Amino acid sequence: MHAGRPGVVGKEDRKAAVAAYKERKSVAGVFAVRCGAAGMVWVGGAPDLDKIQNRIWFQLKMGGCPHRSLQAAWNAHGPESLAFDIVERLEDEDLAFARTAALKARVAHWAATMGAEAI
Repeated sequence: MHAGRPGVVGKEDRKAAVAAYKERKSVAGVFAVRCGAAGMVWVGGAPDLDKIQNRIWFQLKMGGCPHRSLQAAWNAHGPESLAFDIVERLEDEDLAFARTAALKARVAHWAATMGAEAI
C-alpha cells in the first residue's frame, strides 16, 4: 500500500505484484464441468488450471463456447447449474510436448472413467 494514502497502491507495489504473478508456477491438469440439471459431465485438460474456469465461463457468458453441448446446458439451465472441479493435477514436466501428451492421455482416461464428453 502507498504510505501516503490508504487504499492506494504505489508504483513499486504494482510492479512487485506483476512480477510475482509472472513468476508463479502454472499447474497443468484435468478438470470436469458438471451440470446436475442435465446429468452431463465434460472433461478437459489445461496447461494452467488456475485460469481455465474463468476462460470457459467467459466463453459461455458470451455465447461463444466451442463445445456446443456445454453451451446448450448453460443456456438451458443457467450458470448456477454448472460446477467446476479439478480432477487431477499433473506432475511438472520439463518438456512442453511431454506435458501436452500426458494431458491428452489423462483427459481420455477421465472421460472414459466418468462417462463424460471430452472438451
